[in-house]
Formats: sequence, C-alpha cells, structure tokens
Amino acid sequence: MVAKLERLKLRDAFPSEVKDLSKWVQDNIEELNVATGLSLSNPEREQPAGDFSVDLVAEDELGNKVIIENQLGKSDHDHLGKVLTYLTAHEAQAAIWIVERPRVEHVNVFAWLNQSSSAEFYLVKVEAFRIGNSDPAPLLTLIVGPSEETKVIAEQKEEFKLRHTERLKFWEGLLEVASRKTQLHAGRAPTKAGWIAGPSGVSGINFNYVVLRHEARVEVWIARGSERASENKEIFKKLLDNKDEIERAFGEKLDWQPLEEKDACRIQTTTTLGGYRDPDKWPAIYEWLTDRMVALERAFQPHIDALHL
Repeated sequence: MVAKLERLKLRDAFPSEVKDLSKWVQDNIEELNVATGLSLSNPEREQPAGDFSVDLVAEDELGNKVIIENQLGKSDHDHLGKVLTYLTAHEAQAAIWIVERPRVEHVNVFAWLNQSSSAEFYLVKVEAFRIGNSDPAPLLTLIVGPSEETKVIAEQKEEFKLRHTERLKFWEGLLEVASRKTQLHAGRAPTKAGWIAGPSGVSGINFNYVVLRHEARVEVWIARGSERASENKEIFKKLLDNKDEIERAFGEKLDWQPLEEKDACRIQTTTTLGGYRDPDKWPAIYEWLTDRMVALERAFQPHIDALHL
C-alpha cells in the first residue's frame, strides 16, 4: 500500500519561529547544509546584534560567520531588513533567510545582492509534510543562492567601481597639471570615462587624452558622425598629406590610424610609462601627456583651420 503525502500548514509543525522553527534548524543543521551546499556547524541561537538578536549564527568550513534568519508566513521587508542588519553587525560572510513563502520581490532582491555584494545570500523555502500518521517532516528547498555566474558578475561590478574611482582621481591630477600649460581642456571636469576631449574649433575633431590601465595617449580624434564616415576619411587623408610637416612641428613620429573598420579616424602617440593603475607614476605620466598635448595642438591646429569646415 502506498501512503498519501500530505502537505501541512507550517504552523502545525512549528507554532513559534523562535521556540520551534529556529530550534529545529539548530538541531538539524545538516538538513540546511544539504539544501544550500554549505558546511555549517556550531549554530547558536539568539545571538546579540546591537539592540536585536539574530535567530542563529553558525560557522562555515573556514570559520566565517553565517547568520540565519527564520520566518513563518510570507517573506516581508521587516525580516529582509533584519537579515541585512544582522549580516553587518556580525560581519558575516553569508546570510540565510529561511521562509515559508518567499515573495517574488524578495527572491529578486537576493539574486541582486549576490551580484552586487561580496557576501553570499541564500533564500530557502521551508515546508512541512506528513505521510499517513507520521510526524511532520520539514523540507528545505533552496530558492536562490550564489552561483559561479553571480560571483563573476559581482567581481566585474567591483572592477567597474574600482576602475571608475581610479580614473576619476587620475583625471583630477592631470587636469590640474594641464591647466598650467594650456587652456585646451579648461572647464572640463574629471570623469569616470577613459578619455577627456578638448575642442579643435571644428565639430567632430577633438584633441583627446586617453588613459588605460597601464598606458596613456594623446590623440586627434576625427568622428563627425556615422552618416559622414566618408567625410571623416577625407579629413584624415588631407591631414595625412601634410604628415611630414605636422610631425616636424610636433617633434616626433605619430601613429596614423585610418581605422578602416570604424567610421572614425585617429592620430596618436602613446606612452607605456603607465596608466590609471600606476598611481606612483602619475606625476611623470601627467608631464608626458600634457607636453605632448601642447605639441599636438600646435602641430595640428593650423591644418585643421585650413580645412574650412
């Protein structure tokens, strides 16, 4: 004879979050390990977190703290706030929220947190079943947790934030040095982007500073719009016809790039002294870039003006 599996109201199995559900999780931590793939041990109940107390604090295999918040009923903002508060108060590596009915909104929040935070977040659904006249049998199911993909996304976001911060600081220093030598980029504000443009007086032709991780350059950038791609190439050709004169005025050879696969063209010179990831070399880089920018404008401006655009 095959017995019938009966789903129970969770409060029939756990009348109280603290006395019943939290105690069961503490006594059955291996069930949570199976659901999450973690290796938790030493769960302790009602650990203080400022004026509050977290349901459970456990340790992972490396000894990092993991907080566990339990909730009967639908997930709500109050418990979400507790999860984040307890995680911060205990400087935990991971947070587990065990809830009877996870709302879609909170599932999405935990998915976002796994992409945006260095901590790990697990949302676990708890249910209770009975077969025949058996005792209630709780079942834990992982709804959302960190994955290799979310870890990669989190690392990428951290990299983007770091890159933006470093470039902003780089440009602050460069623009200060540049202001003592030329007004070409006067009024330009530091930016998170990888370049800062200065006007030539002709729309779509700019004198740019460009910085990468470990190199930087100055360039004449010709980009008057994709609908005028042929015009961009014609401007480049006219400047190229005066290559020898321009390079004599500049004082050294330049790298002329028609960029056939693009609608734009570039004429540049690059330094490998370093880039935005080399702050100890920034003073030398600033001097190199600003000296070349002064020379670039001096060499090209008469020829750009002669285009009569």
